[in-house]
Amino acid sequence: MAQPKQMSLPGLVLLLIVVAVLYYFDQLPGGEQARDTTSAQKQTTQRDTADRRTGRERSSGDGAIATGAFDYYTLALSWSPTHCESADHDRDAQQCAPRHGRPYGFILHGLWPQYADGFPESCETRERPFVPDRVISEMADIMPSRGLVIHQYRKHGTCSGLGPEAYFDKSRELFRSITVPDKFRNPRETQFLSPDDVMAAFAAANPKLDRDMMAVVCAGPGNRFRELRVCFSKAGEPVRCGRNEAQQRLCRTQRMHVPPLRAAARN
Repeated sequence: MAQPKQMSLPGLVLLLIVVAVLYYFDQLPGGEQARDTTSAQKQTTQRDTADRRTGRERSSGDGAIATGAFDYYTLALSWSPTHCESADHDRDAQQCAPRHGRPYGFILHGLWPQYADGFPESCETRERPFVPDRVISEMADIMPSRGLVIHQYRKHGTCSGLGPEAYFDKSRELFRSITVPDKFRNPRETQFLSPDDVMAAFAAANPKLDRDMMAVVCAGPGNRFRELRVCFSKAGEPVRCGRNEAQQRLCRTQRMHVPPLRAAARN
């Protein structure tokens, strides 16, 4: 019977070198963060699903364009109760588990550089897109998911021309600039609203916002309300949205299911 061939010494040395190199790069800042984004990618699927209807889910220059070369920002505010009633909520204990004691309403999904038609993503940077733990912790009050913070910077923040600290400072600034209407502050019962109802409420609470500066996303059984998007200039002023936020493509229904805050729902 033929004996199995043994690896030659040069082959063994080469294998050890490859293993050592892979281990080295995994230990660099950002290596461990690649493993933290699975749940966030699930949570952001709603954008891919909705934007695919526009036919503009990717730009032709993705991964090779100059960072900071875009037209405006979209601030995406996700309705947390909708996400937390989905099948994926078990992966987001910080956001959805009752033991954490905070019933989240709107959370920051992300701040997205946009073109007038289409958008960049995952842009090349001089350094690996590492988000410091301090920044992740500081964002927890409005982005209660470590994986979401990391994923949003890698996919969208890298195209802003800003480092992680500046990008999330900008994200928080714009998030805080939006006044949430009373009907979304602590809803105790399910509501049924149209996209126009949502945008009218936000326009009334935010005098600088007009209807063409916002869009509403719905999806899933019963047309669940998922997200409000608000468009801003690079300077942080509300502006008219581009084709990416075409309302007829993001949510066509006139009756959305808006679940209440999770803690309120149990009272």
